[in-house]
Amino acid sequence: MKPFQKNLALAIDGGGIKGVIVTKALSIVEEKLGIRLHERAGLTAGTSTGSIIAAGLAAGLEAERLNELYLALGDEIFHTSLRSLLWPLFNYRYPNRPLKKALEKYLGDGMMASLWNAEQQHMDVVITTYDVVEARTRFIKPYKNDYADWPVVKAVLASAAAPTYFPAVEGQYIDGGVGAYGNPCYLAAYEIKFMLKWKPEETTLISIGTGRDPNTLKPGDVNRFLPLRYINPILDAFQVSSADQQVTLVEKLFPGLDFRRFQVDLKRSIQMDDPSSIPELTQYGEELGKMMLNDETDRAMGVTPKAIFRVTKSASRRQTNKSGSRRGARPHKSAKPAGARQRR
Repeated sequence: MKPFQKNLALAIDGGGIKGVIVTKALSIVEEKLGIRLHERAGLTAGTSTGSIIAAGLAAGLEAERLNELYLALGDEIFHTSLRSLLWPLFNYRYPNRPLKKALEKYLGDGMMASLWNAEQQHMDVVITTYDVVEARTRFIKPYKNDYADWPVVKAVLASAAAPTYFPAVEGQYIDGGVGAYGNPCYLAAYEIKFMLKWKPEETTLISIGTGRDPNTLKPGDVNRFLPLRYINPILDAFQVSSADQQVTLVEKLFPGLDFRRFQVDLKRSIQMDDPSSIPELTQYGEELGKMMLNDETDRAMGVTPKAIFRVTKSASRRQTNKSGSRRGARPHKSAKPAGARQRR
């Protein structure tokens, strides 16, 4: 694995129980490189299950310890019950009490502000959650006054409250992956440049996915779909496209940044609440760990258009009228924002 730059940041996708892939991969990286990521990294960003890992690293946990959390508690958190079997009749499938209890055991009872010390920074953290009341994504950070007194466990529960799976936290906050930030790598890059003021050329940003589902549809399949059958393909399209778009944005808007995106291809679709798949997910984690050590980055990288369009002098002259103005040109009007800038 190429050496990290002076500053190191980690961004981790959502994916429920598929967080096993990430924790296993990170434990392999820590073991092979002889480092502890919670000591080496200065920033973690996470969405949903990624927020568990991001907060865990910020709290000083080793990756192997986080992997133990998933292995030990998968069945307890995603426990099969009458509610989970008949979930369309209920507001959610699983109570969040087992997850909250586990988070309190592993993360403690600290507040978000405890992760940040203005004089001697421990670690910056970005956790996403969607606020259904205010209809906006919230970016929970330890140095922001709005979230300083939030328990870390509350922030993680809010980010992981996937609709129909877990109840909304305080009836207001749901999964941070609802929207554009299932992959938080852009948020991490933004934090690096504009908040932490790290120089991109002195920073490594590692972005880690929780597995890409295989494409199983064939031409003509959708013509036989009933309306409800469209739901999963449409949701998958939004999630995958959004995740890959975040990668493209980072590559295009943050030149000089040592950005590495790692993702593993799944042979079959694995549900986010399927603890029986943990052995299989562990194998994928081992595969992803080897990919990271060998710097085998995701194919979503490197797709930024490189073409440069030029107007030749002759063409420019043909399009210019006698007055020196462009034919068909319209006066440019500066537009003011229609509303207030989104709070970060």
